[in-house]
Amino acid sequence: MLKTVEKAAVLIETLPYIQKFVGKTVVIKYGGNAMVNNELKRSVIQDIILMKYIGLRPVVVHGGGPEITAMLKQMGKQSSFVSGLRVTDAETVAVAEMVLVGKINTEIVGLLNQYGAKAVGLHGKDASLLIAAKHLAKVHDDGQVKEVDIGFVGDVVKVNPDIIYTLLNADYIPVIAPIGVGDSGESYNINADYVAGDVAGALGAEKLVLLTDVEGIYRDYSDKSTFISTLTFAEAKTMIREGSIDGGMIPKVEACIRALAGGAVKTHIIDGRQPHSLLLEIFTDTGIGTEVVKERGGENEC
Repeated sequence: MLKTVEKAAVLIETLPYIQKFVGKTVVIKYGGNAMVNNELKRSVIQDIILMKYIGLRPVVVHGGGPEITAMLKQMGKQSSFVSGLRVTDAETVAVAEMVLVGKINTEIVGLLNQYGAKAVGLHGKDASLLIAAKHLAKVHDDGQVKEVDIGFVGDVVKVNPDIIYTLLNADYIPVIAPIGVGDSGESYNINADYVAGDVAGALGAEKLVLLTDVEGIYRDYSDKSTFISTLTFAEAKTMIREGSIDGGMIPKVEACIRALAGGAVKTHIIDGRQPHSLLLEIFTDTGIGTEVVKERGGENEC
C-alpha cells in the first residue's frame, strides 16, 4: 500500500509542471552515452514520447561524433583535430553526412515511431533549415591567436524554423541531424550542441535540455561539493572566460547562452547516464542537473 501511495505522490508532483508546460516546445540535444547504451537509449525515447503524449512539443537534435570516427577508421581514414574540432575534408564531410543523416537520424526516428510516436527526420538542407558558413578554428601560436581553415566545419548563420513548426503543428516530433548547407549548396558538419542552442533560440523554446555524460557544472570539477544547480547567463560567460568551464563543457554552456540570447526561456545540462533523466529534470521539484537561466528570480526560476 505504501508503494502505491508513493507512486501517487510522484504523479501529483508532476501535475503543476504538466500544467505549466503543456503546449510548450522543448528542444532536446541527444548525445553521449545515452545514444550508445541500449537501456539508456530506450529510456530517452520513452521520456520523449511521454512528453509528447502529455502535451509538450519535443524537438530532438542529435550528435554522432564517435560514430563518424568509427566509420572513418573502417575506411582506413584517421581523424585529426584542431582545437578539438575534426579536420573535415570533402570525403570526411560526405562520411559525416552519411552517418548522421543516413544512419543515426534514421535509427532515432525509427525508435520513436516503434514506441508509438510520429517522428520525421530532418537536416540542414531540408527547407534550408540550417544555413551555415565555414568555421575557422582558433589556435594559439607564439602568443598569438590564428585562424585555421579545417575544411567543411560550419557555424549556423541562420535557422529557418518553418518546417519545424509545420511538423509540430501536424503532431510530429522533428529529429534534426547537425548538417548545415552553405551558399553554394555544400554540406557543413556543425557541432550538435550549437545547433540545438540555435534551434531552441529560433523557436523561442520553453526549454533546451542537453544530455551529457556528467552530472552538470561544477565550480571545481575535482570537488563534488561545488556542484551548481542554477547558473545565470552572466555567470556562465564569466566562468568560461576565467577557465572554470573548459573542454567539452564549453560548447554545451555556449549553446545554452545562444539559446537564451535567441529567445529560449530556460536551459538545462543534465546527466544522460541516469535513466529517465529528462523526466526527472523537467517534472520534479528538485531536478537533477544544472539549469542556465537569463537571471535569477521571476519566471526563469520556475
